[in-house]
Amino acid sequence: MFRLLSHCIFAETDAAAFLWGKGGVGKVKRVQSACIFQTLVFCQKEELMLSKDRKLAFNREEVEKYKASLEKNGTKYQITNETQTEDGSIVIHVRKQYNDKTDVSEYFE
Repeated sequence: MFRLLSHCIFAETDAAAFLWGKGGVGKVKRVQSACIFQTLVFCQKEELMLSKDRKLAFNREEVEKYKASLEKNGTKYQITNETQTEDGSIVIHVRKQYNDKTDVSEYFE
């Protein structure tokens, strides 16, 4: 199980937000490329009454599954920080590709 603590989407656009003028003509905002920054917490429910070591093992397994799913889907990503808390939870900060339509390599330099 993991919880999404926060995320931010950074995008480059080629036009202003959609605005209707007096003549009914508007500008359309198009996302050319985007990258998501997320903070994920991998943790186990307290009701399971697991030891800290057991929780940590489960959480490590979940983190590895998450990374494998990103790899399998071909999502470009970068783990910018990974920490273990005192209760055995694992917190990761990840920068990842928003979609596979455009090149986002500039976000990962």
